[in-house]
Amino acid sequence: MSQTSGPVHLNNHHRDTLVSIFQHRTSHNIDWKAVESLLEVVGSVVQTDDDKFHVQIGEEEQVFVRPRHKDLDTQQIVDLRRMLTNAGYAGLVEETTGEGKEV
Repeated sequence: MSQTSGPVHLNNHHRDTLVSIFQHRTSHNIDWKAVESLLEVVGSVVQTDDDKFHVQIGEEEQVFVRPRHKDLDTQQIVDLRRMLTNAGYAGLVEETTGEGKEV
């Protein structure tokens, strides 16, 4: 898996997904496909035959299992927040929400 050296430029769709992940209360309507798309931009994703996704963002690696339904569960969101924060994306969320973007 390749590594990224820091936050990369995100399009509006990816920024919206990132903001959803960092919302104060854990949202239970974050679509897995949107998250998978974001993860492919900010890190590397390798899918295995058993619907597991090996994700690397910066120095961190995590295995995610595709949700049974389309939305992520609370623990997946917590793990994503940790990984994205450690890779420097929490600051981007603060910039985005500070510019009048709704959370």
